[in-house]
Amino acid sequence: MDPDADLPVQARALGADYYGVADLTGARDFVRAQGGDRVAGYPRAVVMGIRLLDTLVDLLPEREDPAVGILYRHHTYDVVNQLLDQIGLRIANTIQQQGFRSFPVPASKRSSDELIAGVFSQKLAAHLAGLGWIGKSCLLVTPDHGPRVRWIAVLTDAPLVPTGTAMESRCGKCTECVDICPVHAFTGRPFHEDEPRKARFDAAACDRYFKGLEKNGRTAVCGLCLFVCPYGRKKPHGSSGRVRK
Repeated sequence: MDPDADLPVQARALGADYYGVADLTGARDFVRAQGGDRVAGYPRAVVMGIRLLDTLVDLLPEREDPAVGILYRHHTYDVVNQLLDQIGLRIANTIQQQGFRSFPVPASKRSSDELIAGVFSQKLAAHLAGLGWIGKSCLLVTPDHGPRVRWIAVLTDAPLVPTGTAMESRCGKCTECVDICPVHAFTGRPFHEDEPRKARFDAAACDRYFKGLEKNGRTAVCGLCLFVCPYGRKKPHGSSGRVRK
């Protein structure tokens, strides 16, 4: 088996639209700060993504309609995250069968209420794999579908060849995600790897907004920053949604 050739084929067969391999060695301190030594011990990450349905994302301006909120939450959170976790486990098993360590990171599970984050940043892996850039919304923005993608990562020590390097931001002067945020959680600063997330994003404000929705009996859905990004709304002709390596 040639993992560099076979893993993306397997990922596509399992339902992934994106595939990449990230070299994490240069980001080890960041990875350790978020997930500890256990997570920082892996030099590579296999990252895969599933593109969200435009028909669902385009409903987000109507998210206060209970039917819309439930529909969006079900398909773009619950169903997609379950599929991503299944893909991650299958890829991790394949890597393990080849004699290497593998650690699938849950697609969407918070491990720290203090950091409001999981044990590892999926979008960091996608960024370092060359699949997109970190936008002013702190979401991973792909050139073809913007931030309308959800991600899963499998950490590993397998000697896989990285598929790319960190992509330069293409946000330019655009501030649509900043302007539309109902709680003004974004500062509008572009991503800089040497700055903390709080320089760009007030995660606590976003978290309070979601908790407030739940407290008032509403479905915890926002996603306006994801909806409004011009890179996601352009819907390029001839886009196949195939696995990118």
